[in-house]
Amino acid sequence: MYLYGIFQAQRLLGQRRPRRSFFESFIRTLIIVCSALAVVLSSVSICDGHWLLAEDHLFGLWHFCTTFNETGPQCFRDLSQAHVPGLAVGMVLVRSGGALAVVAAIFGLELLMVSQVCEDLHARRKWALGSILLLISFVLSAAGLLGFVILLRNQVTLIGFTLMFWCQFTASFLFFLNAISGLHVNSITPPWDQPRKF
Repeated sequence: MYLYGIFQAQRLLGQRRPRRSFFESFIRTLIIVCSALAVVLSSVSICDGHWLLAEDHLFGLWHFCTTFNETGPQCFRDLSQAHVPGLAVGMVLVRSGGALAVVAAIFGLELLMVSQVCEDLHARRKWALGSILLLISFVLSAAGLLGFVILLRNQVTLIGFTLMFWCQFTASFLFFLNAISGLHVNSITPPWDQPRKF
């Protein structure tokens, strides 16, 4: 009976999963933190929505504002009053793409965090799926940025883009960087379900 207990203990120790290196844990934590930062930046940028200042006009995702002389800005929800062809319909697509990008990024971030907290047999799959959702977020947010620039191509100037536009641009870049990094880290590290050899 005593020998059987020793055998069982050795068997359990032999099936213990190997610990991840400090460098791998640090990289995965950094990816999660940067992804959370990207979600915050993108959310603030979409909610504010004022992305372009052209002379006395302020173009946004939700409003179109004009400023005359020293009077305060007059904003309109009806984007057709900006007299830009296709702006009203195009902004619906831009807003939808940006909002869906944030939603996909939130779900991706959740999967990344869950994969680190619950290191089960499906942890690596959750991490890969979370990285793929971040990549989808990049595609949606980049498409929204490109659509905005195309719609207002006649009014666009480099110094006319507001801080909110650059926040969305930074968030889109972070989505791409974290998604590619997450997939790469997952491919070069050993599976977590491999038993340790003694």
